Parts: sequence; C-alpha cells; structure tokens
Amino acid sequence: MPELEPYFPRHGNDGYRVAHYDLTLGYRVAANRLDGTAVLTAEAEGAEPLGVFELDLSNALRVERVTVQGARVRHTHRAGKLRVTVPAGRPIEAGARFSVEVRYGGTPHLVQSPYGGLGWEQLTDGVLVASQPTGAPSWFPCDDRPDRKATYRVTLTTSAMYHVVANGVLEERTPRGSSATWVYRQDAPMATYLATVQIGRYRSIDLPADIPQQLVVPPRLAARATAAFAAQPRMMQVFEQRFGPYPFAGYTALVTDDVLEIPIEAQGLSIFGSNHLAGGWDNERLIAHELAHQWFGNSLTLVDWRDIWLHEGFAAYAEWLWSEASGQRTADEHARRWHRRLARLPQDLVLLDPGTAQLFDDRVYKRGALALHALRLTVGDDAFFRIVREWTAAHRHGGVRTSDFVALFTGHYAGLEAVIETQGSFFERWLRRPDLPQLPVVI
Repeated sequence: MPELEPYFPRHGNDGYRVAHYDLTLGYRVAANRLDGTAVLTAEAEGAEPLGVFELDLSNALRVERVTVQGARVRHTHRAGKLRVTVPAGRPIEAGARFSVEVRYGGTPHLVQSPYGGLGWEQLTDGVLVASQPTGAPSWFPCDDRPDRKATYRVTLTTSAMYHVVANGVLEERTPRGSSATWVYRQDAPMATYLATVQIGRYRSIDLPADIPQQLVVPPRLAARATAAFAAQPRMMQVFEQRFGPYPFAGYTALVTDDVLEIPIEAQGLSIFGSNHLAGGWDNERLIAHELAHQWFGNSLTLVDWRDIWLHEGFAAYAEWLWSEASGQRTADEHARRWHRRLARLPQDLVLLDPGTAQLFDDRVYKRGALALHALRLTVGDDAFFRIVREWTAAHRHGGVRTSDFVALFTGHYAGLEAVIETQGSFFERWLRRPDLPQLPVVI
C-alpha cells in the first residue's frame, strides 16, 4: 500500500493507479459554469480485490453519475472526496484494468490551501488554472498526488471568441456555430498539479526555434511579448546543452491580460502576467526559471513535496546559468551574492524537509541553487553537467527523490565519492542541516 503524501495527506488515494485521464469539458465564461465528463483508465493495486475507492474532487462541483466498467455504481461526495462503491458481487480483481466515468458540473472555485486559492480561477475575461500543489481537484476528479503520473486527453468546448490552451499537442479545433471545441493530447506522463487549461482572447505567435515554441498573448500585448521572449529560443539551446534534450514535443509561453504575482508552471507551458513583459533581468530570469521547470518539475517530478528543492533549486540555478551563458553575471557571482543574503536570514530551514509552511520560501529556491553551485565547484564543470544530464535521462518523465540524486553523485560515479567525502559529508551539510555552509573557494 503506498504511503500518504506527508505534507498533504488528504490528497491522493490508494487501491488503484490511473494510467489515463480523458476529460470532456464544456465551459461558459461569463457564467463560470463548468460541465464535465471524466473517464479514468486505471489499474487495481494491492493483493485484495478492490470494492471501494476514492477520488479527489472539490465539493463546489456536483457529481451527477458515476459508472465503473459501464455500470452505474453508488457514490458519496464529502469533504473533497468522491467515494465510489463497486457492487459487492463484482469487485475489481487485483491487477485488473478498469474504467471509471464521472459526470459532474457546477461553478468551479479555487481550492483553499496554506498558500491561498489554487486551481480553476476566473479571470477578468477568461480562465487560468494554476494547481501547484493541490488545486487539481478544483476542476476534475483525480488521484491528486505528484507521484501519480498519467497521460491526458482534454476536449474543451467554449465560445468561439476564446482561445484555449491545454497541455500537450493540439489535435484539432472544430468550430460549431458560436462555439468551438479544442482537443489536446498529452502523451508524456504528467502529475495532476501540472494539468492546466487556459482560456482567453489570445492569439498565437510562433517563435523561430528548432523545438516548436509559441507565444499565446492578448493581441494588444503581441509586440511587447515578442520582445520580452526574444531570448527564449537561445535559452532552450543553453539548457539542452546543460541539462540534456528538451523532454516534450513543444513549449508554450502564455501571457494573460491580468497581472499575476508570479509566473506559473505547467507541463509543456508556462503562464505569465501582463506585468512580466518589462525588459531587464528581473523578468528575464523568470522566463529562464519557468523554462527550466520543464526538465526539473515536469519531466522529473518529486515523489513527495519534501523534495521540492529538486524542482526549485534547479530552476533557480538555471537563472544563474542563463546569466552566465548570456554574458551577464557569472553563476559564481550570483551564488556569492545570494550566499551573503541568506547568511543574514534565520538559519532554521532544512532543505531536505522544509515543512509545509516554508514549502515556497525563497530560501528553498536560493539555498537549493547554492547547493547545486557548491556541488559544481566541488566536482568540476565537466563532471557536474555530465551527471546532471545523466540525471535527467535516467528519470525522464518519472518520479524522483533526493536519495536518487545523492546516489547518482556518490555511487554511480565512484571516483567522485572520495572527492565529495573529503569535503566533510557534502550532502549532510547542504541538505540535512539548518545552518548555511560556506561555498567552496574558487581556485
């Protein structure tokens, strides 16, 4: 039986594993009305037949009907859990593949969390979905934990005046009178919190790049967005050199007409606010940060939220790598500047287990980046980037833990273990202790 996710034990379920989500949605923007049919293809886990199981789904959405293998079944829906009961005489055998269909609808609301509202959000004129870490149940029934990746197909019908973006490849857009239906397919396994739908009055602009890249923007912002994202194709080239091949079929940067506090990551796309288009390093680094998440967070996804530094530390370090590659400050200059800043802050954060309250603390991001820079200085550029590329290749589209990362550096390359150990238990100091270690001296 899988363990509960330690930070969010109310999210995620046991007894089965979803392989594929097929979501058919209808949405009326002005009324904020969502109607959906979710078909989940799953496999029963464990040694015993499966008679009862649960899905995560917000109670803002009313469940109309649930079927298992085409037969209508009993269900209850309380406190964000949809509990499904299979007829006593027809349990699902262990290891058997089965389908669940849920018909539901209502006015979607943000799911409350320690970090504010998450999930399906009505904008001034459209929709934004940002679910990290627990907002996916705001719009579809799911097994909401990061280690439960699946493939997706999303079909969404709305007014033809709106442009729809979802994860993966656009298979078709079919106009029908005043409405249009958009179909997206995501074949790379994806965590529920990375699934997204974006709806707005947008236009699409292709960027000149080897890997398909597009901007999706309000028409009035097209010129500013094109200028702001002009360096992104070069960022992609730099990150492929450092991290290995880009892990998805393409990449979309979407800019809303609304102001956003921070950009948002999703698999295969990132979402920025209209306030993120100004020139200068502050916005340029955000573009690099969100792009890097496609490797670290989207392709390689943490098994549980204690290991968030594997996402945010790498994405923050990617900012410094881009700065270095583009002729601005070197990564070492950034690292030493941030080390001085962090040294003046409370030394009460353990990178390997920051706690729910500090999950998105800026110290997780910057201390994670500092740990990676210290490791780079310890083992040298050639070994560091070679092992990082091996890391992304070995766990492509999979789940990762810090223990996997440590094992790769200290075990797989035996020659490096001695180098690291001579520094006095590198990973113990950087990951498991609250006090900030000194950076190695550059020779």
